Parts: sequence; structure tokens; C-alpha cells
Amino acid sequence: MGWFVSILVLSGLIFFHELGHYLAARFMGVYVEVFSIGFGKKLFSFRKFGTQWSVSAIPLGGYVKMKGQDDSDPSKKSYDDDSYNVKTPTQKIFILLAGPAANFVIAFALYFIIALGSPSVLSPVIGTVANDSPAFLAGLESNDAISSINGAQVGTWKEMAEIIAESSGPLNLEIVRNGFIEKTTLTPTLKEATNMFGESAQRKMIGISSAGVTHKLELSLPSVFSYASEQTAFASTMIFTGVKKLLVGEVPAKDLGGVISIVKLTSDATEAGWMSVLFFAALISVNLGVLNLLPIPALDGGHITFNLYELIFRREASERVIVNLTIGGWVILFGLMGLGLFNDITRLVG
Repeated sequence: MGWFVSILVLSGLIFFHELGHYLAARFMGVYVEVFSIGFGKKLFSFRKFGTQWSVSAIPLGGYVKMKGQDDSDPSKKSYDDDSYNVKTPTQKIFILLAGPAANFVIAFALYFIIALGSPSVLSPVIGTVANDSPAFLAGLESNDAISSINGAQVGTWKEMAEIIAESSGPLNLEIVRNGFIEKTTLTPTLKEATNMFGESAQRKMIGISSAGVTHKLELSLPSVFSYASEQTAFASTMIFTGVKKLLVGEVPAKDLGGVISIVKLTSDATEAGWMSVLFFAALISVNLGVLNLLPIPALDGGHITFNLYELIFRREASERVIVNLTIGGWVILFGLMGLGLFNDITRLVG
């Protein structure tokens, strides 16, 4: 069941990505010949609105084939009125951006639904206290709940951690212990910590870990919008940063995952409940949006780069350059997919 949900989620997100391209192309007056979810042998197809809609055997992607655009042979062009090739660079960029934009919109919608469902968050309840840490010296104990820091109310573990990390000087803590309110003061110390990318960094800490206690986040309608916006922005920033670190070598290539990782993690999320599936689907959607914006010729970002060149220099890049870069783009893309698949298999057998 989990694997079926995984394929369904991935195919759904790809569908909305391609739908963004499709709607933008039709809005710009471009004829769309094929709308396909998946690659390889067609499982079934039908014709509607002048377009052939298909579902193919390999559900690892999709494409919208517009008149005059063929990534397998960039030299094939059409100059009819309803062709992609006759549109201005700005119009083409609009069509190209619509796919990734659709992924960000879907991610926002998923986070919005999650917020309406009152997601569970970690409560600021202490699990363990490290010996000789600031928290230990201040008398903090397991099961203490931190309710405020320097007069600011603390509702979640994340809020508490952010206040501590950004603090300067002593902190006045108000805690709840056995139903009674107590106050104490401590000063965070810099400690070596590992961030989400596995990198070591200095961070202000007080020497406590979470008890794993959670509570439902009850949000008003304005807060629901804020939550969805913040989560979408955070996921986008995280993935952009991760890609940048991977490209410059700050994150090892062995950490790159492929489609097997995506399917497995989605399957695991399915077992944890629908909220986890929505969280992971939103993250994958942002991932698709970000990765498609990379300036690799086989991706939307590569086509956007060519059109920006034409917009700036008032002429198209030479056909030879476009063909060679597109071939190079496919080599890079398949290389990354191969590396991700190799890493996935290595993790499975390891």
C-alpha cells in the first residue's frame, strides 16, 4: 500500500508541474501536442482539447510536448503562429516558469491543509539534562516545561531553540514543574553541533534534549496562511541551500538520493499517517520546483537561461551551441540520476 501511495504522490506532483506548463502554453496561444505522465510505453491515452493525454509505463517523470519544441532534437522547429518558437523570450520564460511555480503553489496548498488539520509539534518539555551544562547548573530537571524566556512566551521546542540560538547574555527562564511555576537564570554556551546538512557548526546551547512530548497546533485562519507561507519558504530555502552545498562539495555526493529514496520515504510516511504523507508530498513538490529551475539545458532552468540570453543580447544562441549544451545537459541529468540510484542501492544493501 505504501509503495502505491508513493507512486501516486509522485505522479500527482508531476501532473501538476506539467499542468502548469500546459495552461501557460495554451494561454500564450501555443499548441500542445502531447501531455504525458511517465515515460516509455504508453499504457493508455486519449485525445481532448486537441492534445493527446497519456500515461506511460515508467512513472518517473512527465512532459508537455509543445509545437516547435523537442528536447530530443532542438534543431526541430516550427514557425507557425501557434508554435512555441515564434513566441517572445518573455512569453517562453512565462511558460517555462509555470511548471516550477505550480509545484510551489501545490506545496503551499498542502501546508495549508496540514495547518487546518492542527499538526503536531514538539512541546518545550525537557527530556534529559547534560551534566555540568548551563541547564544543569541552573537546576533544570527532566519533565520541566519551559513556558517563557526573557518574558517571551514559548509554545514549541523550535521557538525555544531559536530564542536560545539567537540570544546574547543571560536568559531568564520561567518553567512549569509539577504544576508550579518556577524561575531561573542561565547563560547559554557555544557548543559544536551538527546542522541538517551534516556540517559541524558552533551553536548556543543550554544542554537539554526534548522529552518527545507533542501537542496539537491550533491556528486561526490568518495563522494558517502564515504557517503555509513560512513552511513553503523554509522548504524552498533548505533545498536551494542543499543543492548549492552539493554542487560546491560542502555536502558529499554520497548523500544524494534518487527515486528509490523518494518512494521509500513516502512509503514510510504513509505508515505514519496522512499528515506525514502531506508533509513529505509538500517537500517533494518544492524539491521538483527547485531542481527544475537549475540551469541545466534539459530542464526548465536551462531553457530559461537560453531565453534570458536572447532577451539580453537580442539574438538566439546558435543552434550548434544549443544542441551541444542540451546533449551535455542530458548527460549531467542522467549522471545525477544514476548517482542517486547507486546511492539508493548502496544504502539498501548496506
